[in-house]
Amino acid sequence: QVQLVESGGGLVHTGESLRLSCAASGSTFSIVATGWYRQAPGKERELVATITRGGTTTYAASVKDRFTISRDNAKSTVYLQMNSLEPEDTAVYYCYANTEYRMTLQRDWGQGTQVTVSS
Repeated sequence: QVQLVESGGGLVHTGESLRLSCAASGSTFSIVATGWYRQAPGKERELVATITRGGTTTYAASVKDRFTISRDNAKSTVYLQMNSLEPEDTAVYYCYANTEYRMTLQRDWGQGTQVTVSS
């Protein structure tokens, strides 16, 4: 199991940038993929970006070319750089980690961080 703590959310205007951080602790050696979901009011949770243990990244079509996921292995931290933010990006952003240990798969979640983009 890993513990995830997000930071970096806030209120910005259209076109501005934010960087979210997700610091992992615990059994970080077992992480096989990590990334970000978001959930806007009244909407389902949406996968935003993922980075695998091998470094492969994937993005939702709505954020591709605007968001970049990266990680610092020494700090056990994953980042989501969000540029050209739009009001539609307003949501609570949740960090997650998929872990595998002794053939057991698990997903752990952070507490979420609010991102609000005003027009």
